Amino acid sequence: MKDVNKKSGCWRIGCFSFVVVPILIAVSAFFYFRSSYVLPDKFVLSVPIQGNLDEVHSLSSSLPLLSSAEPLSFQDLLFLFDHAAGDKRIGSILLEIGGVHANPAKLTELRYSIEKMKASGKKVVAFLRSAEDSDYLLATACDSIVVEEGGFLMLDGLKAETLFYTKSLNKIGITFQASQWKTYKSGIEPFVRTGASSEYLEQIGELLDDVYDDYLGYASKRRGISRDSLQAVIDNMALLSAKKAVQLGLADGIASSWALNRSLAGKITGREPERGDDVMVSAERYRDSVEPNYNADGRDAIALITLSGPIYRSGGASGMGVAEGFDEKLLQRSLEVALDNRDVKALVLRIDSPGGDALASADMLEMLYFAAKKKPIVVSMSGVAASGGYMAALAGNKIFAEPLTITGSIGVYALKPEISGLVEKTGLQREVVTRGRYADATSLFKPLDKDAYDKFVAASGDVYHDFVSKVATSRKMRWAAADSVAGGRVWSGKRALQAGLIDSLGGLHDAIREAQILGKIDKTKKPRILFYPERKSWMESLAEGDFSGFSRSVTIALKQRLIHELVPEGQSSSITAFYDMLMVSGQLHLIAALPGEVVIR
Repeated sequence: MKDVNKKSGCWRIGCFSFVVVPILIAVSAFFYFRSSYVLPDKFVLSVPIQGNLDEVHSLSSSLPLLSSAEPLSFQDLLFLFDHAAGDKRIGSILLEIGGVHANPAKLTELRYSIEKMKASGKKVVAFLRSAEDSDYLLATACDSIVVEEGGFLMLDGLKAETLFYTKSLNKIGITFQASQWKTYKSGIEPFVRTGASSEYLEQIGELLDDVYDDYLGYASKRRGISRDSLQAVIDNMALLSAKKAVQLGLADGIASSWALNRSLAGKITGREPERGDDVMVSAERYRDSVEPNYNADGRDAIALITLSGPIYRSGGASGMGVAEGFDEKLLQRSLEVALDNRDVKALVLRIDSPGGDALASADMLEMLYFAAKKKPIVVSMSGVAASGGYMAALAGNKIFAEPLTITGSIGVYALKPEISGLVEKTGLQREVVTRGRYADATSLFKPLDKDAYDKFVAASGDVYHDFVSKVATSRKMRWAAADSVAGGRVWSGKRALQAGLIDSLGGLHDAIREAQILGKIDKTKKPRILFYPERKSWMESLAEGDFSGFSRSVTIALKQRLIHELVPEGQSSSITAFYDMLMVSGQLHLIAALPGEVVIR
């Protein structure tokens, strides 16, 4: 009996090891990870700012078993800086700026955030390695600029570049028929022209003028030099060594990363830094310690719905593309959850989109109109809210944009490719049997005849007139007045304000404050921010048994990784913008999208 009890007792060594040891490991792991969230009483916050400053993270861009090395998203930075401004534990902030390729409006909004941290008494130091104009412009918002020893500044100004594919495609037998509403809607030009139109040159010139004026004015004022002096550096020198930059007053010091970190850490500890000192806190660690909701008060919440990337139709070609976008179902799910949540008192629609499918954009606007009847909506335009992206903004009770936000482009275009020349060159034979006059009218293998082309153009015109009517109704304009600021014209945020397309200049936090007022949330309290849509990583999809979501995430990630390996970073976005239209669907699409983008490098 004793032997039986010994064998069946749960306190024998084998059973003890099986049950208790995993518990001890789990408890140890819990306290280990929990300790990483506990911050020192005084520290330096180190924040890397680099890359394209994507509005939000694309969780499906990471591949299983491979790290994504994805930088902080733009919204990560905005909320992190806002919280850091009031955090008394932070002695100073180190911004490691490099390789920023961002829309001018995003740089402006980040500058305001940096200035807010400085106003709270924080010392903000910019560390530049081999910096370009965008890096330097952002750095000038800081208290001081330190250039890496051996580094340089490449300050060579701004440019706008467009590739024209017409002749190249014609050589292999591919041509396009186009419908354009109206002359400023220049998205068709790379495929039907061999050079830019006067309308394109006019509006891109105005955008560059606004951006360049802001660059010269802001950077020269912050550095205490004349505007002419900065322009002379750009026009006559362009490439400056770190030493020369300090001599000209463009920077304050030269140091290695190691030396700068030790210097900042020493100012916190009051002594020579030692191994084990926990005074340099990374942005990721800081973000994880202050989330969720950055010390919000009470239960009242604001739903922040981010519409980022190209707009697609649900179930359309987007699933085959290389870039994640936004479709009607994604918006529908976000709105349903936000409207059903009684704690949500108002919505902020954050838009960073060049537009896309015209009909999908119209569907989204109808959903947003419905939501606005239930709860107030405030729109915050980020880097770009154009075409279909601007259409979605029309549902807002109030629309905010940054002075350099690319806005408008109210217009429609359609492209119809045909490959009859390629077919002839390759000797491909084709037999078609149809029932119905237009059954084969939109085939890739032949151009549209006159009757079909007229219908093609008329359909584009109908969509354009509907778009302008929506603008006129929402912005309380006459149709002719709305048409006068439409026609595919692109406006900077400050010009859009003058044209009546937006209500006020401001950033995301301005929109959140306005939503707090419209939602009747106590001004003395900080509302919770609920982020939508909730994006699932490939691991979450797999854990929940969503194998289609897992497959889709991995497919997109593979294509993103491939195209960024093959194509320079600065050119990949222009390729993805036309990927679905040219390489996947082969169908007619009515497009309400910005024809290009303006990025400071």
